[in-house]
Amino acid sequence: MLRNKDHSSKKDNLAVTAVALQDHILHDLQIRNLSVAGHPKTKVQKKENKSKSLKRDAKAVIDTGLKKTPEDYKVEEDPEKEYVLDPAPPPLTLAQKLGLYAPPPPPLSPAEWERVKQRSVLHGDSAQPCPICKEDFKLHPQVLLSCSHVFHRVCLQAFEKFTNKKTCPLCRRNQYQTRVIHDGARLFRAKCAARIQACWRGYIVRKWYQSLRKAIPPTDAKLRKKFFEEKFLEISHRILCSYDTNIEELFAEIDHCLTINQSILQHLDEKCGHELTDEDWEKIQVQAAHREISECSICLTPLWLHGDSRHPRATVLLSCAHLFHHTCLLALEQFSLGDSFPLHTCPLCRACYQKKILEC
Repeated sequence: MLRNKDHSSKKDNLAVTAVALQDHILHDLQIRNLSVAGHPKTKVQKKENKSKSLKRDAKAVIDTGLKKTPEDYKVEEDPEKEYVLDPAPPPLTLAQKLGLYAPPPPPLSPAEWERVKQRSVLHGDSAQPCPICKEDFKLHPQVLLSCSHVFHRVCLQAFEKFTNKKTCPLCRRNQYQTRVIHDGARLFRAKCAARIQACWRGYIVRKWYQSLRKAIPPTDAKLRKKFFEEKFLEISHRILCSYDTNIEELFAEIDHCLTINQSILQHLDEKCGHELTDEDWEKIQVQAAHREISECSICLTPLWLHGDSRHPRATVLLSCAHLFHHTCLLALEQFSLGDSFPLHTCPLCRACYQKKILEC
């Protein structure tokens, strides 16, 4: 009798172990609507049970106008708050209770989640595309697994639904924990802000360069000519826009300006154009003697004096009664104006002059 009891108890233990293992496998594979003792439910029964559960769970929502609790606005107030999707550990199966399988790991503490996130940030997972869909995270919901891998939330849900089990798509870790994060959205917003700032800075620099091109003439001869032509056309357009439509007054003002310019040129020609006589030169020489000029203002060396042979360089007398060395004045004329301008000015009084070389 004892042997039969021991044999029956061993069979019962074996049966319980088999049932526990089968139940754990079904639970691990997340096969729903299947139980060990019964048969699968039909589709009609599923629809009826679903409709009953919806009717049972449906509640009338009445807006009383009262202020809602902070929990009602938790998502609206802080949309970027991180939270764990499965804060409570899953219930133990019979096999785990009997010690046939190791129990699931306990929920991670905030410090452990912080270390997991630091590993993810160090690897740059949020800056890279989602490993499932190979697209950037942008502003789409993002999840962090306890194995430090990051995915789109909808991509992970689709993967779990397709594989019918809870396994990480990268490291194949089972019974992972999931946390909603927003690192990808923050990086995407910073990237968008950087692009907007870069576009704005580029626009400012282009406007500055265009204004610089309009203000500074180029060094190339052809471009310089074109630059001044555009400036002249712009000034002409401004003049025409600033004047009234009375063309006669504009032409009259132009004629008046031309008359003034001609009178100035005529006065200059009368002053410097006629030849001086010997009497005029004698008067100018007397005026220069009264000034007692003893040295050349160009080279700052003594001038030639009458009867002095120590300074052989010839002295030139200008019509403005100033004296210089002839060679110094010629060098100054060639250096300053050259042959392009027929009238020269005195280095001291800036008056147009005629010159006469004084004899030794």
